[in-house]
Amino acid sequence: MGAVRHRFTVEEYRRMGEAGIFSEDDRVELIDGEVVEMAPIGDRHIESVMRLTRLISRWTFVASEIGLFVSVQNPLALGEHGEPQPDLTLVRRRGDRSGIPIAEEALLVVEVAATSLIYDRETKLPLYARAGIPEAWLVDLNAGEIRVYSEPGPGGYGRITRIRREGRVVSATLSNLAFNTLEALPPEG
Repeated sequence: MGAVRHRFTVEEYRRMGEAGIFSEDDRVELIDGEVVEMAPIGDRHIESVMRLTRLISRWTFVASEIGLFVSVQNPLALGEHGEPQPDLTLVRRRGDRSGIPIAEEALLVVEVAATSLIYDRETKLPLYARAGIPEAWLVDLNAGEIRVYSEPGPGGYGRITRIRREGRVVSATLSNLAFNTLEALPPEG
């Protein structure tokens, strides 16, 4: 008999964390039942996440919709075998709900990538689409562009819009969420 791989459930993954198998400093996430080490975060990545947090948070105040929260680099439960940690997740919470956000609450996920671009695009974005998350952004720090993914389905997102450095990002699903690409990217050089 060949080697048998074990796919961890979210419950098993959380118990491993509670048992101290992972320290608070370990950067891991559960992707399709596998514990995956996340890429280190660099200065440009940090700057972009901070800028996006400000932009999306500002929009939540203007939208004046109760229950909107920006979750920064926190877990997002995607069914029984997935708990990735997007760089940003915009969630709509009900008053009676607490804990780790679930896919049904996610309105938007954002991944910022320099070294993790292929992994984010080919592994994480399809998971978000299959979970039915209406919109995902992939911030490509190397190319200086933001890709807006919408129309999720089992085979991935059906629509992709690329916005270059000098362009304007306009959400495909969230009314009036728009900003200049340069506002979200770290300064060049």
